[in-house]
Amino acid sequence: MNARPLPTCPPAVRAPLVPAPGVNVHRGARVSHTEADLVQLLHTGPFHLALRTALAVRGLPLQRVQHHLAHRGVKVGVTSLSYWQQGARRPQRPESLKAVRALEEVLQLPGNSLLRLLAEDAAAREGVERPAARSFRSLVEASGAVEELFAELESPADGGLHTVGHHERVRIGPGRELVGRESQHVVRAHRDGVDRYLAIHHGDPGCDPARVRVRAVENCRTGRVRGDAETGVVVAELLFDARLRAGDTHLFSYGFEDGTAGPSGEYLRGFSFAGGQYVLQVAFDEAALPVRCRRFAQASAGAPRGGRTELTLGGRHRTVHLVEQGVRPGILGIDWDWE
Repeated sequence: MNARPLPTCPPAVRAPLVPAPGVNVHRGARVSHTEADLVQLLHTGPFHLALRTALAVRGLPLQRVQHHLAHRGVKVGVTSLSYWQQGARRPQRPESLKAVRALEEVLQLPGNSLLRLLAEDAAAREGVERPAARSFRSLVEASGAVEELFAELESPADGGLHTVGHHERVRIGPGRELVGRESQHVVRAHRDGVDRYLAIHHGDPGCDPARVRVRAVENCRTGRVRGDAETGVVVAELLFDARLRAGDTHLFSYGFEDGTAGPSGEYLRGFSFAGGQYVLQVAFDEAALPVRCRRFAQASAGAPRGGRTELTLGGRHRTVHLVEQGVRPGILGIDWDWE
């Protein structure tokens, strides 16, 4: 997970396709399940094994279960039921949770027994399998660190530049870590004499700013670099070869090499000012592919995430992206699930 602090110049995957399981619970070798097995699984979970065992113990094929649900006014497909009991999908939407509650009746299970397992599974996934999203407090602390580093480098918050276009490419490594990112940036000066840009990198928890490397790729060179160990923030001064006059544009490219933190679960960028086009691309190593990716937006660090859109992982290049034609103050990003 990676976050961009706000005071800067405009500074699912869908699950892989799974062959539809057969519509009957019993496939291949027949496994015997007892009522005792069911009681145990309803206590320990996980959800999909408890559901599969309940179906087997009650001797109900999925078509029959679908019929019983329909009589209760609940519509759910046989394929969805099959995915749930195989663990290939999880019921999450309100209508799906309503179906789970009806399943408890159809399968003669204690009330809320399956719903409780779903909640426990989700908590375990959030706590263990997916890195936590950045908290509001961490973003505020990082924002404060950025302000201090800007002051140390004697630069105002906007730097005298407006973003015309910004194409950012993030690379996730085989250990699920953020290994680096590259930016191609087009800016326009709104006052005379601007000759530098301050680029910000906010690493994931555990990031060591002292080991983060800055690369000046095109039409700039690296100046002073400052870091804050507590927040994982790095601010790099990128120097232009000439001073810009008001109205001049400048195109330059740069990057940060990180790889010092743990698993990453998101990448987001904050915008304090309205700007031009922003493109974010996230590329995954073939050894570490997420099961789901989503675009999101936030009005501010403390606001709920909205504008969620499922993103499909590109086949050969293993990438997802978002495009915002005209950014507004707030946050844009992509998050993903590993399991």
